[in-house]
Amino acid sequence: ISMHIYSSWRGSPAASHDATGPTGSRFILAGILAMVPVMTLYAMALEPVRIGERLPSLRGEFLTGRNAALPEASTGKTTLLLLGFTYASRDAVEPWGEWFRTEMSGRPDVTFFEVPMIDGLAKLGRWFIDRGMRKGTPQELHENVMTVYGGTGDWKRRLGVTDTNDEDAFLILLDRQGVVRWLHHGPFDAAMATLLKNQ
Repeated sequence: ISMHIYSSWRGSPAASHDATGPTGSRFILAGILAMVPVMTLYAMALEPVRIGERLPSLRGEFLTGRNAALPEASTGKTTLLLLGFTYASRDAVEPWGEWFRTEMSGRPDVTFFEVPMIDGLAKLGRWFIDRGMRKGTPQELHENVMTVYGGTGDWKRRLGVTDTNDEDAFLILLDRQGVVRWLHHGPFDAAMATLLKNQ
């Protein structure tokens, strides 16, 4: 929007001259005020993920190729989400995932989703990335891996991901209604795993 307005100013010498006068000042102020509600709504949409609140919508694709949406895909089951925001975060996500599968084996009321959050130039390699993940993941777990391409910046803000912790696994435990019940980030930790198991 601001670039379009700037181009309009540049297109008219008179408008460019008036931009420094009272009329131009009012025009600038009106433009700024018009953007305030949009910025406010955007900030509200990016409120942090909080315990006791329903998980914001997260959309991606299962390794089977089916469209995926959370928390809808978790409805009716206690669900652990394991989000990773960098390639290196797999070293934290995978041990957590292996532990959870072992501990909750045979529990039809419990499930999990590993969620690689992929953005930037890596999106250009989507076909190769998905192919590699399908090849390295047992077929029976293909619908337990949900890839998300784009929009990861919003989720980084929601979860407090920074340059100092972006190699962590970000864990979100949901109840059967998709409400957040537990949050944690970091490498696998036996004490935290016990705490998770007791939730």
